[in-house]
Parts: sequence; structure tokens; C-alpha cells
Amino acid sequence: MDNTYSIGGSEVRLDVNEAIQQIPQNKTLIIQKLTDNTPVKPEIIEGLKTVEEVFEHFRPKVEVEFENSDGGTIKEEIQFRNLGDFGLKGITNKSSFLKELTQESQQYRKMVKQLKTNKILKAALTDPEAKTALISAIKGLIAELNQEEQ
Repeated sequence: MDNTYSIGGSEVRLDVNEAIQQIPQNKTLIIQKLTDNTPVKPEIIEGLKTVEEVFEHFRPKVEVEFENSDGGTIKEEIQFRNLGDFGLKGITNKSSFLKELTQESQQYRKMVKQLKTNKILKAALTDPEAKTALISAIKGLIAELNQEEQ
């Protein structure tokens, strides 16, 4: 068998140094449709020379369903305008639901950090009387915030 070819991002001759990089052995290539719409018949589009032109022409988007903490479903449409939109930050920035989850997660992390590092708070939580006073103060703040919303 002739070993002048190898599998990569596309067929690349082993004896040629081209700018196309091969996919490393420890990587996985995932291919997926970028839209929910299946074309009636494949079309050949000529003249698209850059990735940006491809995104501008095809305008890929996908409808996604998220499940919130109440078990309800939230539908969102995520549109992709460049390759950066496929990363964690890109998808999060395109979704208001994911942005809210990210903010909530950051708040929880700050709380956990406070619980681990704040000595006064730790002491208050270990003393039953101080803990009860802290809980009642927090409930009072929550009630006050709820009144301001209405």
C-alpha cells in the first residue's frame, strides 16, 4: 500500500508542506448542521472566499430548548456570525438564559468563597443564636427587596 497520504482536515500528501494542518491524534472533529432547515436540494455556492463570507451568506442559526430550575422549557434561537460564536463564551453571549445562569453561578461561587474565608461569618453560623439572627436579617432583606419590586 502507498503511504503517501494521511488523514487530516483534508487529504494532505505527506511529502508536501502545505498550510493545512492535520488534525492531531488526540483531537476529535465534530461535524454538525448549523441550521435546523434541511435544504431541499444541495446547492453549489461559488465566490465565497472567506469564512466571514460563508457566515454572511448562510446565516446559520439553531433553535435550542433549555430547562429552567422550575422544570419549564425556555426556547431561544442562537445565531452564529463567526467561528468565535461556537465557543463557550460565544454561545453564552448569544443566549440571555445562559447569561443569567452564568451570573447566578458567579454569585454562588462568591457566596461559597465568603463562607470558606470569612471568619466572622463562620463564627456566626456555628453559634445557634447568631445564626438565627443572621437568617432573620437575610429574610428581612429579601422581604424588603420583594416589596421594592412590586
